[in-house]
Amino acid sequence: MDLKTNTIRRVYTFTEDVVLPTTYLNDVRFDFRVGKVGYAYITDSSSKGPGAIIVVDLDTGNAFRRLNGANSTSPDPYFIPKVEGKVLMNRNKDGETSPFRLASDGIAISPDGKVLFFCPLTSRHLFSISTEALRDRNIPDKDLPYHVEYWGEKGASDGMITDAKGAVYAGDYENNSIRKILPNGTMETIAHDPRILWPDTFSIGPEEYLYVIVNQLHRQVRFHCGKDLRQKPSYEN
Repeated sequence: MDLKTNTIRRVYTFTEDVVLPTTYLNDVRFDFRVGKVGYAYITDSSSKGPGAIIVVDLDTGNAFRRLNGANSTSPDPYFIPKVEGKVLMNRNKDGETSPFRLASDGIAISPDGKVLFFCPLTSRHLFSISTEALRDRNIPDKDLPYHVEYWGEKGASDGMITDAKGAVYAGDYENNSIRKILPNGTMETIAHDPRILWPDTFSIGPEEYLYVIVNQLHRQVRFHCGKDLRQKPSYEN
């Protein structure tokens, strides 16, 4: 979209081997310093199929899946999310329940565009990979997981972002918190407040404030037998 003219400049379409029937296109990060006009990296946050990172050449529109179904893009099968003191699971009106599972979701790109950080939504783990390796189709899919780096547990996160110094900011929706992960791997909690109800979609403004949307996702009807427990107004911190 061209915001100056309010017009559509280009539409990118995806083939069926890139966007699967189970695909949930979610968070996206851009790097305009590589290729002719840049690349986009999109998480497939599927709840029923394989997670992945979708790489898009913004010049040609060519797109392909990477880390498809890898451990790093898949839900942690042993993770049981607990939010506001209760186990979070799908709860239908008829009383039927099922585990809440969502694949790769939050992503953040390093200031130089060389590293992509990512995490499954239902997991407490943080991973990263070289963007060059993601773009390099000469690296077979079966070998690409060996290029993934594990950063440890950072809490269960939805959105993430990096700052100009390379620190990663990530929400911790189980603990109403926001974490900061330094380039050396040190982690610290920079905000903790009961009003931080499912932090998502981070942004850093020109005045160097960190903004985060609090979307109360865990209070949606799908988790509470058809009852919407979200309370207005929502908060921005």
